[in-house]
Amino acid sequence: MTTRSVSRPRPGARRTIGLVGGLALAAVALTACSSGDSGDSATASGSATASGSGSGSSAEKLSGTVTVFAAASLKESFTSLGKTFEKEHPGTKVSFNFGGSDSLAASITSGAPADVFAAASPKTMKTVTDAKAAKGAPATFVRNQLEIATLPGNPKKIATLKDLTRSGLKVALCAKEVPCGSAAQTALDGAGLKLTPVSYEQDVKGALTKVELKEVDASVVYRTDVKAAGGKVEGVEFPESKKAINDYPIALLKNAPNAEAATAFIDLVTSARGQKALGQAGFLKP
Repeated sequence: MTTRSVSRPRPGARRTIGLVGGLALAAVALTACSSGDSGDSATASGSATASGSGSGSSAEKLSGTVTVFAAASLKESFTSLGKTFEKEHPGTKVSFNFGGSDSLAASITSGAPADVFAAASPKTMKTVTDAKAAKGAPATFVRNQLEIATLPGNPKKIATLKDLTRSGLKVALCAKEVPCGSAAQTALDGAGLKLTPVSYEQDVKGALTKVELKEVDASVVYRTDVKAAGGKVEGVEFPESKKAINDYPIALLKNAPNAEAATAFIDLVTSARGQKALGQAGFLKP
């Protein structure tokens, strides 16, 4: 019988095969670990994304009417900001009551329903805060400076505050209790001047209208009102006005029917966009 010899691997070859096999097993193990880590990373990433989207979700949708009581001099700029607010928050409406700050403050303290009060002076705002009708401390959001409004072309050649005291010149002022009237009196007192107007108006728009209708030769109003009037009047600056600049405070009212939307409106007014719009209207920075 013929005997076959079986070929056996050399010792060196056996060690090589073992090493290759070990490396293959290690590779499989690494792949499995890597797959597991990848799954954990994806899960963590997914959790982070979900968490991020939750924290970045938009606030609850605003709705309803925001009632704003505001100084008459804010009419043009606030009306524009109101339209912006309504566009950005569909389902909301901003309703304005413009007038003399003193009368608005009296209405608020008497219980008139309103969400926001924007006054033309800290004194008139104090009427509201003293009555504890405001929620939180009011914030000054703009300032305003006086100008003399004359007829187009300035036919009476009015160049100074003193010129308003000339005999025969018809002048209208805001009532002394109204911020624009109080500021005008401060300027007159500072210059040592006495002026008896032909009429005292209950708000700055009333004083301006007197000039527009040619019922008076001039009136002391805010420069924002002169700018808003366009070519209907001409403005004359006077140095005494720098010592009679009014701060304008705004506040959320304590019994605001729509406090959430009212707060959002105040945020718009005090934001960079709101300040830009007010600056373009001629208001000074707070």
